[in-house]
Amino acid sequence: MILGLTIILILVLFLPFTVKKVEHNLEAFLFVMGLAAAFISKVLDGKLFMKALEDPIHITLAVLIAGLLFKWLQKPIENGILGVSKAIPFRLFVALTVIFLGLISSVITAIIAAIVLVVIVSVLKLDRQSELRLVVLACFSIGLGAALTPIGEPLSTIAISKLNEDFFYLLELIGIDVIPAVTIFGILAAILVSPKQSDVGLSAQQNAENYSEIIIRAVKIYLFVMGLTLLGAGFEPFIEKYLLGLSPLLLYWINMISAILDNATLAAAEISPSMDEPTIKAILLGLLISGGMLIPGNIPNIIAAGKLNITSREWARFGVPVGLIAMVVYFIVILIFG
Repeated sequence: MILGLTIILILVLFLPFTVKKVEHNLEAFLFVMGLAAAFISKVLDGKLFMKALEDPIHITLAVLIAGLLFKWLQKPIENGILGVSKAIPFRLFVALTVIFLGLISSVITAIIAAIVLVVIVSVLKLDRQSELRLVVLACFSIGLGAALTPIGEPLSTIAISKLNEDFFYLLELIGIDVIPAVTIFGILAAILVSPKQSDVGLSAQQNAENYSEIIIRAVKIYLFVMGLTLLGAGFEPFIEKYLLGLSPLLLYWINMISAILDNATLAAAEISPSMDEPTIKAILLGLLISGGMLIPGNIPNIIAAGKLNITSREWARFGVPVGLIAMVVYFIVILIFG
């Protein structure tokens, strides 16, 4: 059993990063891997399958509804962004943008928050370096803030499902760590993003999404979370054997691999209801912070980088130092406050 799960874990961690066909069909791949893991662990029964059908409902509806609202209101939103950006000091606007998107992402989902970010960057027309800094800092903020509710992003959906906790559990567990971090990223944006405008910035297609794109995205999220639910249940024996006895501080640093691997997948493979809260907290913070360091680490990174044509090298040049500093700061916080 452990050998089979180890093989699946290796496939899940590395194939999406190395094989383009798997990367482009990640939802279907994870669903198949989830089924295989649950089958090998002998937990694939009607109850688990029903749970896998139910878990994605809330986040899928949130993505669908938010996507439709954004399509219908895109023009007023763009005009509103332009008006607000001219009405208040630039640096205050940038800080509020990063903080607001980070906090609201737990309601409108990280996906829609990333799309709104792309619109804001396109409207501001800053120089490329400033736009890049704004995008990276905002994606750190969105990745953290979206984890506060189970509708914000797949990681939080899976965490709540695996731990069998209520809607506000993650807000109560990591809110005191996440909200200050979102605020700090906003302050950093105010300091590091220059108001200098330029026609040579990041380019983005501003065409409104059609209904089929919105529906397909919602279906992909549903299949993605369903696969993660099966994967998480299947990996319970692996977690019990190898992870339950590890130090939370060690797990925190191990999860820096979230920089190159989707953090929701890692959450499904690592989190267990048998773990105590300090361990769960260390796992989540390690995943969430390092997830912003490179493009593959989190959904908002992938969306923003794709729409704005940001290269992996550009992102890493700024994202890795910021992420490493944040990891060290929160390591000290965990050491002191637990």
